[in-house]
Amino acid sequence: QVQLVESGGELVQPGGSLRLSCAASGLTFSTGAMAWFRQGPGKAREFVAGISRSANTYYADSLKGRFTISRDNAENTVYLQMNSLKPEDTAVYYCAARVRRGVFSIADEYDYWGQGTQVTVSS
Repeated sequence: QVQLVESGGELVQPGGSLRLSCAASGLTFSTGAMAWFRQGPGKAREFVAGISRSANTYYADSLKGRFTISRDNAENTVYLQMNSLKPEDTAVYYCAARVRRGVFSIADEYDYWGQGTQVTVSS
């Protein structure tokens, strides 16, 4: 059974940083692509960042320079480092896994999802 478990979300002040983690089990982690999506209040789910099995990274244009995705294949974990957080970054952040090659910004391309972790940016 595949499980993706996110952690690290919390309340943070504007300008602060957070690191989200996603621990994967039940799949061959090193051979697939991983991604982070987010869904803010009243908004559609949107692509944040993705990382291929060879660690090539991709970002939503609006988030380049503030967010960094990485993966540790030995630990079956993918991370999202978020810096200079803004109130508009408030959302539930979801980890997604794709068993095939390639990073896509479309949610339907991913096979497995975590339950999400809440990030709230507020003073």
